[in-house]
Amino acid sequence: MSTASAHPIAERRPEPHQHCDFWQSHGPTDLLLSSSDRGWSGLSVEVRAHGKSVIPWRGTQSDTEICVDVSGNGSLVTRRATGISDQAVTGRNTIWLTPAGWHEGSVDIGGDLPEIAHIYLPPSQFSRAKLGIEVDASALGTLRYDRAFEDPLLGEMARAIASELRTETSVGRLLVESLASSMAARLIQNYMTSSTARSAAPLARQGLDRRRLFRVLDYIDANLEGDLSLDRMASIAYLSRYHFARAFRQAVGQPPHRYVAARRLQRARALLTQSDRPLIDIALALGFSSQANFNRAFRQATGMAPGQYRRAPVSPRPEMSLADIRQALPILA
Repeated sequence: MSTASAHPIAERRPEPHQHCDFWQSHGPTDLLLSSSDRGWSGLSVEVRAHGKSVIPWRGTQSDTEICVDVSGNGSLVTRRATGISDQAVTGRNTIWLTPAGWHEGSVDIGGDLPEIAHIYLPPSQFSRAKLGIEVDASALGTLRYDRAFEDPLLGEMARAIASELRTETSVGRLLVESLASSMAARLIQNYMTSSTARSAAPLARQGLDRRRLFRVLDYIDANLEGDLSLDRMASIAYLSRYHFARAFRQAVGQPPHRYVAARRLQRARALLTQSDRPLIDIALALGFSSQANFNRAFRQATGMAPGQYRRAPVSPRPEMSLADIRQALPILA
């Protein structure tokens, strides 16, 4: 079994999440990463290393669990329950689903699994406000949880979440909110009954006109030093969260979290050169939980630490104003 000392990502051990108790009490397991201290909405996640064992197959009381092998090492995993006997040799992007309330069967882990992401989607992620469609609670029971499958898109989403847990960015919450909606939509479209999947298709074409887009852009610039949420931006655009994220990307040329990250970096540059605010104040204002995480992200984006940037005798870098962005939108749209 891999230990915490064998995993660099396990050096900072977070506080246990609400789902930790079950895994800690069944078989050798090591908590590597957790979202418990991030304040995320839309999903919760634990990244774990599992050792060879046989454990109960259980679900949470209300959440849909998505288990993703984010690295892949060829171990044999067998799940058994009444009418189910599923064997899978794990690879990168192997997925297992467990519906809410599932309390039947067992999971036989034939070899060490060094990095499994356990992602929990609450029922609210399948609501009309999030996806723009009505999904009856009973429909979640039609998810194909009786066998493992491979899904590179879900795998990439899981790795993006794990990356955000390892290295915090200023837009982690926005990114995770968007990924939560995308995961829920992916499950509905690909892994539910065909009738449920077909009902989602017509709503995927909703767009974002320029008047509503400008209102969203104004809101973003007014709240760069605040708690920007995808739900609030979607409500301003009168779209579900999932359709807003898609429509914003189509109109602007990049997803909301990347646009906000670029605007926050621009704001950081301005605050560093035009004010004497302490670095910790700037870090917290722009969505970082610590000055260290702000320093790391700023250096990655600019090649300089914030303090060095503030002291550097260089001419201010010209930045696009909101008016410039609006003028460029016809080219991007």
